Amino acid sequence: VPAFAGVDEDAIAKNLEAFRAAQVAGNTEVLATLCMDELSYSHSSGHIDSKASLLESIAKANYKWEPLAYKDPTIRVVGTAAIVRFNFVGEQAFNDGKKTPQNLHILMNWVKQGSDWKLLSRAATKL
Repeated sequence: VPAFAGVDEDAIAKNLEAFRAAQVAGNTEVLATLCMDELSYSHSSGHIDSKASLLESIAKANYKWEPLAYKDPTIRVVGTAAIVRFNFVGEQAFNDGKKTPQNLHILMNWVKQGSDWKLLSRAATKL
């Protein structure tokens, strides 16, 4: 986890790494705790998931991430919101043996709820 200036940035960086690790593991329980109920999760294909549909699709996924990195993250806190950007680099290894590389730019918006930071939205763009 990169070092950021400030307690909020550090908390967001930890949540970002927890989100990445849960994505790799397919751990919907951890992902659920990191996301707001109002989540809007946009894929590079244009498909948009709600929190419920994202968790369902991850639970039923027919692939694993081998590997998955969030490269060069930047975190900018603006009041009780945060803008997070990074390059999403990984490979989807499907159960049928097919592998698909992914190289995306990600924009996430996190919101502070009490002392916790939760993911409100995510958008992906193919690079």
